[in-house]
Amino acid sequence: MTISNWRSRAGTTFQTEKRPASGSKGVVVTNHPLGSAAGSEMLLAGGNAIDAAISSLFALTVVEPMMVGIFGGGYINVRTANGEHHVIDGYTTAPAASTEDMYTPVADSGPEYLKSVDDLSSIGYLSIGVPGNLKAWTEVLKAWGTMSLSEVIEPAVRFASRGFKASQYLHDTIVQMEDVIRRFPETAATYMPNGKPLQPGDHVDRSDYARTLRAISENGPDHLYKGVLGEIVCDYLSRNGGIITTQDLADYKTVKRKPIKGKYRGYELFGPPPPSSAGVHIAEMLNILEEFNVAELGFGTADSIHLLAESMKKAFADRNQYTGDPEFVEVPVDRLISKHHVEDFIDNIDIDKASPEIEPGSNEPDHTTHLTVADSDGNIVSATQTINELFGSKVTVPGTGMLLNNTQQMFDPHPGNARSVLPGKRVTSSMAPMIVLKDGLPEFAVGLPGGVRIFPSVLQAIVNLIDHRMSAQEAVEAPRMWTQGQDVEIELDIPASVRSAVAAKGHRVTPVNAVGGGMNIVRFEPGGIISGSACWRADGHAVGIGGGFARPGVRFRPLAGDEEVVVDDVVSLQIDDDPVETPIRRASTNETKSDGDKV
Repeated sequence: MTISNWRSRAGTTFQTEKRPASGSKGVVVTNHPLGSAAGSEMLLAGGNAIDAAISSLFALTVVEPMMVGIFGGGYINVRTANGEHHVIDGYTTAPAASTEDMYTPVADSGPEYLKSVDDLSSIGYLSIGVPGNLKAWTEVLKAWGTMSLSEVIEPAVRFASRGFKASQYLHDTIVQMEDVIRRFPETAATYMPNGKPLQPGDHVDRSDYARTLRAISENGPDHLYKGVLGEIVCDYLSRNGGIITTQDLADYKTVKRKPIKGKYRGYELFGPPPPSSAGVHIAEMLNILEEFNVAELGFGTADSIHLLAESMKKAFADRNQYTGDPEFVEVPVDRLISKHHVEDFIDNIDIDKASPEIEPGSNEPDHTTHLTVADSDGNIVSATQTINELFGSKVTVPGTGMLLNNTQQMFDPHPGNARSVLPGKRVTSSMAPMIVLKDGLPEFAVGLPGGVRIFPSVLQAIVNLIDHRMSAQEAVEAPRMWTQGQDVEIELDIPASVRSAVAAKGHRVTPVNAVGGGMNIVRFEPGGIISGSACWRADGHAVGIGGGFARPGVRFRPLAGDEEVVVDDVVSLQIDDDPVETPIRRASTNETKSDGDKV
């Protein structure tokens, strides 16, 4: 994949704010510097990309706690060095005591469709799903990693024990949720000590959580799913109106799923299947775009944004109709990703006029985390993980430092629908941890947080790389747009003149500061180099590992031409009346030193 002068055809140009990192041994990219530090520590210690990814995830539960936790869920997309592809579904499930009518909806359409009376599905003890993250992470490590759980969790324990400095990003999220956090004293004690949000640079004390991590390191995932930690959690929840039981935890299982495989202009794309909508609908939208000369339309022009908007409109119409947990609803995956499925839609696209708006779908929370890791052997991990909304349910279990998810919020509170809550059910997700190949070899892996804006944003990164041939750094930082069939959100870095031209085609344009969250990417460059990039929308940092071990046989200041130097004899010299013992050195050979050899 070569870089082109995409700017010559662009309606929008920009300068990147961050710089990539690269290395020949591996790259780790996460949305916090200490998250990336943990993963790179594993690579430097001889681990592979799987070891690094799991170590980074544990570290992120410490330093990015508002986004991810062991009591959360997510999808992990893995490509192993032997070319196998695996998707591990570690998403949360509804507790066994869940019922379709456990929440009362506040609206039958619009952006508040998923909201429930008194926010019971989104805040507090009834909003919590049965967690999958800890089990998924440990299973992935056992299956494809090379290091022990205690080794990969050690950086997280260290960060939690000593604490860390709050970033501006963490401060802003606390301020955003300040009023709700106040309702939960255990959570407020960590993030609002003395009644005020942590300020940038303040010390964040996670010592309670350090003890929890140490216990998991010693006892494994059963400490939560079948042990003492699970008993503590369930006892606390039951005393406060929660419904998760120790049996729910013991019964939880991850699901190993076959990735969705799409094709686009000679590239192969691997993404998560349902219940995630990402793999299916990225493939569907690319099938539409492949029939157009996207590169010629130019990046960030009114025509290219219009074409993206129409493609997203089709994807969301199908998502609203079909996507769900395949254990409960039938999802016609093969039909949705077929070229034939979009033929009539393509024929009806008017490049000058927007098609009618569609009925709005659900609106998922934007707050998640993503990491991307690769090593020189070809192991790749693209993982999107969450506790759903900022700080999840806002519930911290006393003495554990552990925030609990609020993934029940993503179920439809209206009974009798495909996405209504049922015991053991998984919610529909937009997570899009993607891995892309060309001619059977890895090209790049990418993902981001952002709720329903995730997979349309990943689509744009793919187009930026393949059609516009941007650099990886440009591809993740490029201005974005998004729609699910109603108003079209366009970032302010796209010129007002372009936004006006899009509106002139009949779209309702809404200018926004950002679409989606902090995207990160690893890319396999020519010459055996791997690069990593993170965008400005989060605290993303990339770490590249280069260098290597010494050349075999090298030693400090060797004699020229020697294969090996050994100490053969010691002689005594007289220096300033003091005897000094000095070794006689010679090359190690089969020759025998005679008495006449000179020193």
